[in-house]
Amino acid sequence: MSTFIRTAFVSGARGGLGEALVELLLQREETEQVYATTRGLPSPRLSALAAEDDRLVLLRMDLCLEETIAAASRRVREGTERLDLLINAAGLLHREGISPEKRLADIDPAAMAELFAVNSTGPMLVAKHLHDLLRHTDRAALINLSARVGSIEDNRLGGWYGYRSSKAALNMLTRGLSIELKRRAPHLIVAAVHPGTVDTDLSAPFRRGVPAGNLQTPVEAAGKILVLIDALTQADSGRFFAADGAPIEW
Repeated sequence: MSTFIRTAFVSGARGGLGEALVELLLQREETEQVYATTRGLPSPRLSALAAEDDRLVLLRMDLCLEETIAAASRRVREGTERLDLLINAAGLLHREGISPEKRLADIDPAAMAELFAVNSTGPMLVAKHLHDLLRHTDRAALINLSARVGSIEDNRLGGWYGYRSSKAALNMLTRGLSIELKRRAPHLIVAAVHPGTVDTDLSAPFRRGVPAGNLQTPVEAAGKILVLIDALTQADSGRFFAADGAPIEW
C-alpha cells in the first residue's frame, strides 16, 4: 500500500509501542524525517536508531509541562515546515502510586489528575502547538492512541475509573478537534485508535487471562496502526477505530 507519510512526529517514543512506530517509519524509504519525543532519557534502542539514521530527531517533552511541548514544537519548526503524521502514543495506566481502581473507595484525586494530564490534556496540548504544520493541501493525519476501555458503550465491567474516563475524555477531545480542524484543514484526518493488547510495560501487570493469540508484540501492533493510517480517508475523520480497522462505538 502506498503511503502519504514523509515527515512524522511521534510522542511517547520511549514506550514499546511508540518506539516500534518510530522504527517502522524509519524502515520506509518514503520517510524523510521522524521527530520522536521522550519524557526522560531515550531507550538504548532509540538512541542507537538516532545514531545510525540522521532522519530521526530525538526530543525531550513532558506532557504535563506545556513549556516542554512548546520547546519541542520550536525544534520541529527548525527542521521542517510541515508534518504529514502526528501520533500521540504516550499514555499512563499505572506507575508507583497509581494503579487502576477496583472500587469507588480507591479513587485518588492526585492520581486522577495525573491520568487526565497525560492521557487527555497532554495530547491536546501537542495538537495545540503542532496542528498548523498539518494544515497543508496534501493528506495528513493526527492520530490519538486511545483504548477500548475508554468506550462508554463498551463499558460492561466497571472499575478503572481514572484510566477509562481519561481515555473517554481523549475520545471526546479527538471528536471535537476533528470538527474544528475540518474547517481549516479539509485534508487532515483526525482519529482515535485502539492498538489492542500489546506486550509492553503498560500492560504487563494486567495480561493474565489474555489469550496468547490476542497479545501482540509492539512491532505487530505498530505495523497494524500504520497500515490503518495509510488507509484512512477524510470520511474517517472524527471516528474511533481498532488497529485492524474495525470501528469502535464511542
